[in-house]
Amino acid sequence: MGNLILWDQYEAIGIITLNRPEKRNALSLELMESMIEILKDISSNEAIKVVIIKAKGPVFSAGHDLGDMVGKETDINYLRRIFRVCSDMMWMIHQLPQPVIAQVQGIATAAGCQLVATCDLAVAEAEAKFATPGVKIGLFCTTPMVPLVRVIGRRRTMEMLLTGRFISAQEALSWGLVNRVVEKERLEEETLSLAREIAQYSRFTLGLGKKAFYDQIDLDEYSAYRYAQEVMAMNSMARDAKEGICAFLEKRSPSWCNR
Repeated sequence: MGNLILWDQYEAIGIITLNRPEKRNALSLELMESMIEILKDISSNEAIKVVIIKAKGPVFSAGHDLGDMVGKETDINYLRRIFRVCSDMMWMIHQLPQPVIAQVQGIATAAGCQLVATCDLAVAEAEAKFATPGVKIGLFCTTPMVPLVRVIGRRRTMEMLLTGRFISAQEALSWGLVNRVVEKERLEEETLSLAREIAQYSRFTLGLGKKAFYDQIDLDEYSAYRYAQEVMAMNSMARDAKEGICAFLEKRSPSWCNR
């Protein structure tokens, strides 16, 4: 993993830090492969209930490291590898049982914006900006559009893709790309507060709920209801559901076993 990604744990919260500030935290192939390895470890770590992804320096992420591509323009298999590894990394974030929160400062562009859209939640500082500017360099942001369109909708995604312009943190909030916008000096505190709020709940329940959310989101309404009712029925049989219901009725705090 080297120093491209820093890893820390605070209580039940895992904290991943992109550590290439001198490169505006560009997502190099090596960094993305390192991220995949750490996500694999987190997935099986039952002590972690929530994950925060943040970055060193003034920029969250400027997207792909274009230096990786220089001199490789005719090597289609190498280029496929870059975008496959990126897609695998984003998909792993969705598959992770723990909710993932992006903590965004500065700018998040191209694959950096894709990373924000891929995370389950996002908190941004007031001066943060977001863009998919690939059109400006002849490299359309095709993979970033995959999570973007699912988060902010067709028209807004197309506007970002076709113009390449930056949107402000307030626009990102109104469009649904981020959940909260806070002053820069409160960014870390507010992100950690959101993570701690979520981390008080059963890891089992959080993981089940996250999976169900993404499984049903692209189904038609009838199929989504049929799927969701089965998940709720099965969830009701879980030890933590039984404990939570009893605790509620007995007016006490639940004691989770994460099962």
